[in-house]
Amino acid sequence: MPLGRITLYVRDVEATISFYEKHFGFKPLRLEGDRIVELLAQDGGANLMIHPAGKAQKMGQVLVKLIFDVEHVEAFRAKCAEEGLEFGPLHQADGYVFANAKDPSGNPIAISSRAFRR
Repeated sequence: MPLGRITLYVRDVEATISFYEKHFGFKPLRLEGDRIVELLAQDGGANLMIHPAGKAQKMGQVLVKLIFDVEHVEAFRAKCAEEGLEFGPLHQADGYVFANAKDPSGNPIAISSRAFRR
């Protein structure tokens, strides 16, 4: 059974939608009367459900990190930097490379070539 959706609780819904749309190609689906905006993955991956955070929720203090499969991490990282998204340093792992960043609400994200390792 595939993982279909991940809910992100955020303070700034519109900034978060723009972030994932601009840098990762998600397309927003807005339904009248629904306070959740579903970001549709254009590549068959899991959709992101963007939900306004409650006042008591602390941002960026979660035990989940979104990892995006990117074959050419260094090139993608450079493209993102030109668009204002700064990833941290490249890390070499066991046959792949990754780099970390945070979305506008402080949720940890990474780009990783792990899925493409030989």
